[in-house]
Amino acid sequence: MKLLLTILTILSSFLANLENKTLHSDFNVTVLEEVDAPMNYPGTLTMHGQCFKLEMFNIEAAYDGKTLYMYSPEMDELTLSNPTEQELVETNPLLYAKTVVDFCNVTEHASADGQQTIITLTPKDKSAGIDRFTLRVRNSDLLPLSLDIKEGKKSSTLKMNNPSFVKEEPKYIIEPDKNTYINDMRL
Repeated sequence: MKLLLTILTILSSFLANLENKTLHSDFNVTVLEEVDAPMNYPGTLTMHGQCFKLEMFNIEAAYDGKTLYMYSPEMDELTLSNPTEQELVETNPLLYAKTVVDFCNVTEHASADGQQTIITLTPKDKSAGIDRFTLRVRNSDLLPLSLDIKEGKKSSTLKMNNPSFVKEEPKYIIEPDKNTYINDMRL
């Protein structure tokens, strides 16, 4: 019974850690569709609560709790916006995990070696847009190791490389240089 109660609290504890600590990790995203070869994208993520800084696809993104910053070095353009919740969760999959909990059935079980907890979220109805969301969390420190999202014939996997909680938080903004074109879409 004690093990069962411990496992059932892993998701809650993990989500609380995202609110109270600063997570940093390099990662790889693998996208697989039925007919295409897998596509792999490396990136870096730092986040605390809803605030985050993300580098991926040769794009830098940051969210400071109010403004979403999207910078394209190729175009030397910085777009500023007040994002919707949907835009935020599409940018940061860990925020997505927090939003889907309320409309999903949640199951948790220990990995074969007992070192990880595998949390599976399955939407209660099809309007969620996903079939399944699976999160692997290391039990010793509640750091995320991977996220898998299944949407019909498409699956996406985010594998964290050496995740850690860090003491020093970055500024969750992107500061342009004087020649950067600024596209300010905030209201």
